[in-house]
This record gives sequence, C-alpha cells and structure tokens, in this order.
Amino acid sequence: MIQSDKFKGYKGQALSILKSFNADVWSDVEVLTDGGIFKGIILPRSETADPNHIVLKLRSGYNVGINTSRITDIKIGGKKEAHYKIPEKEFPYDPKKPRVKLFGTGGTIASRLDYRTGAVIPAFSPGELYGSVPELAEICNLETEKLYGVFSENMGPEQWIGVAKAIGNEIEKGVKGIVIGHGTDTMHHTAAILSFMVQNSPVPIVMVGSQRSSDRPSSDAALNLIHSVKTAAESDFAEIMVCMFGPTSDEYGLLHRGTRVRKMHSSYRSTFRTIGDIPLGMVSKEKITPFRKDYKKRRNDKEVKIVTAFEEKVSIVYYYPNMKPDIIDSLIDNGYKGIVIAGTGLGHVNKPLYPALKRARDNNIAVYMTVQTLWGYVQMYVYDTGRDMMELGVIPSANLLPEVAYVKLGWALGQTNDLQKVKEIMLTPIAGEITEREPSNGYLIFQGGIPEVEKFISQYRK
Repeated sequence: MIQSDKFKGYKGQALSILKSFNADVWSDVEVLTDGGIFKGIILPRSETADPNHIVLKLRSGYNVGINTSRITDIKIGGKKEAHYKIPEKEFPYDPKKPRVKLFGTGGTIASRLDYRTGAVIPAFSPGELYGSVPELAEICNLETEKLYGVFSENMGPEQWIGVAKAIGNEIEKGVKGIVIGHGTDTMHHTAAILSFMVQNSPVPIVMVGSQRSSDRPSSDAALNLIHSVKTAAESDFAEIMVCMFGPTSDEYGLLHRGTRVRKMHSSYRSTFRTIGDIPLGMVSKEKITPFRKDYKKRRNDKEVKIVTAFEEKVSIVYYYPNMKPDIIDSLIDNGYKGIVIAGTGLGHVNKPLYPALKRARDNNIAVYMTVQTLWGYVQMYVYDTGRDMMELGVIPSANLLPEVAYVKLGWALGQTNDLQKVKEIMLTPIAGEITEREPSNGYLIFQGGIPEVEKFISQYRK
C-alpha cells in the first residue's frame, strides 16, 4: 500500500526500511550503505515508483536512488520539508521595452517538481517566469500563451499548423519577437517545418528548450530562456532559429538556422549543432554576435505569409544492410504519397529494393534521397548504382538533412500533387535548407571553436 502522508510514494521494501529506522519523507539523514555514506533529504516518490529504492536530495542538489538491499543504517539529523512552488511576481511593464510573445507547447523552461507523480510541472505565466528568471524584465515586456501541453514526440502536423497560425496572428498584432518553448527531442523537426510554413517573417522567431529541468543545479533552462528572449527582443535575425547552449559551459548560446540544426546528443546541454553550415550567431547576456551576413533582416512591417497545408502520408526510411523491399511496398500499399530515404554514403541502397522503388515511381510516389552521414551531399552520379536509382525515379536532394527533407516533402505535397512542381519546391532553397557548399572547417571543429585547430586550418584553407 502506498502511504499518502509521512511516507509519500513509498511502498514495499522501501516503505518497510523507512519505518524500521523511523525515517519519513523530508528527514535530513545519513544513509549508511555497503558502498559508503550518503547525506541528504529523503524525498517523496512518485506513486508509480518501484518499491526497492529510497531517493535522497544530496547536499550538491542532485538526487540519488539507493537500493534498500544496500542500506545498513539511517541516522536522522532533523527535518527540512521543501516547498517547490515557484514564487510568482507581477511582471513589470516598461513602455520603452519591446513586446515579446512566448508560446508554450509542452517543453519545460522553468519548472517545479510534482512529487505526487514525479512529473515536472512547467512554470509558465509571466509572473511565474519573472519569479524564476527576473532577468527577463530587463529585456522586454513578456506575454505568454500556452498552445499545447504535450511531450515533443507528440508534436505533429496538427500542432505545427497551430503554432504557425499563432505566430501569424501575433505578428499581425505588432509583436517584436516570438519565443517558442518546446521539448528538445523533436525541436529540429518543428524548427524545420515552421521555416516553410512561416514565410517572410519581419521578426525573430526563436525556439528554445532545456535539456535539464529547473530543479537540477545544472539546469540550462534559465540561461536558454534569457538568451532566446534577448534574441527575440533585440536581434536583427528575422528567421526561425533554435537557441540553446553553445559549449557545455554556461558561456553563451548559439543561434541555429531552423533548417540546418539537429539534436546530436541525448543528454548534453550543448546538444544542438548546425550541420553542413555554421550557426547564424551567438548570444550571451551582454550581446548578440552574428557569424554571417546572409540572414533575413528584421523589418518594421507586419507582413507575413502563413502556408500550412501539409500531406501527412509521407515517411522517412533509414536504409540498413539487408533491408527488404517489403518496407517500401508496405508504404505503397498504405497510400503514402512521398518517401524520404536516408541512404548510405553518397546516397545508396541495395539492389533488392530496386523493384519496390520502380513500383513507387509507377504509382506516382515522390521518392527523395538524403544521406545518413548528415554532413555532405547526395552524389548519385558517381556510381552506377546511383544512376540506376535515378532511372527508377529516386531524386537526389543535395544536402537536405533527412528530417528536413521529410517535413519539406510533406509541406510540398500539401501545396500540389504535380510531382514536377513538388520537385521544383524540394530542390529550390526557401529557408537555407540547401547550401551551395559546406564551410571548410565546419566538419572538423566543434562549434564554439577550438582556436588551435581554426588557426591551423586558416593557414592552409583560404
């Protein structure tokens, strides 16, 4: 039975051991185990948690789970019940500062922990955000609106369209910048599709999230939010961008173009990287520094074009050795209108797939090739196999990232069923998704720079 008061969330062996040492939730304790001593506060657990661990909030601020089978003694030093309600203060209005709109989709920017369920509850009202990140008031007049409350893996065409329309409405109202709070797992998908659905924006549109929630000492939430709001309020970039940590330190954030960015690490705070290009710029609390000149500039008008039609019957297929044709055949049989293939090397698949690819062509299905290497271009003219696939109707898509090709193909097929027009849309750069060349040093260095490597390259690559 789960206890609801002194032993919130604990059950089974964990409950038994707490009772045996008379240690309840919020007790300040030393837990002796066969692996050492742990000092901290006993935290409540989720109602759905396992019965074999107790959880401590360590002095460092991090949480640790301790298996009950390893506990030899618990010494109690007092009690320190925590209250995780974020203080709410009225967000001050300053007529001299620009108006910035923050849309929420479910990603955690500032948060508190709900110990009943173990879930992180986002703080989202202007007052909550001001109470959590008071620096925001020095930048802008912030307004917030919750559009969705979903995990990012549940974002899809319905949500993409809703966000695009909301952006259009705010721009028409004269907002000076827009921030979109979003879960990090699929942020690059949403950034890419918004780059096509929101055309000719006069203001910055900045997507932001956090790899670690605000209850953790190493959280990147507050700084990411400060950087994104500063970019929305003050920058000259009138594009869809992702703003997240640059290096793993708390020095600055990078501004990534929405069609060239990808999440590249499951847990690093500096997970987002610009692929096949360099970022638009960097942002710190003090300043915004552009890295390039070919970006769309902020304007003073309210003109924006929202194009939201999207064909959902599009799939992305990651090729692997020994792939069977029935995967392609199943997409054909289920009425799919477009297929993006992430091929090996320069853009290859095995020959057993060729009959299925021919069948896709004969059924007027748009098939586009990308490279799973991410860096580099599709080059289907180099080998006979590539030329054979083009004869079967597979279209090379330059250096479109696979996920970008997927959302662009869905968007293109939403505009027209004419496959020639779809091809024109797919291969014509709209928002920097296709580049003429990659930077000479882009693949070789970490973004944020390794000075000695950059110096070496500059000596030999002018």
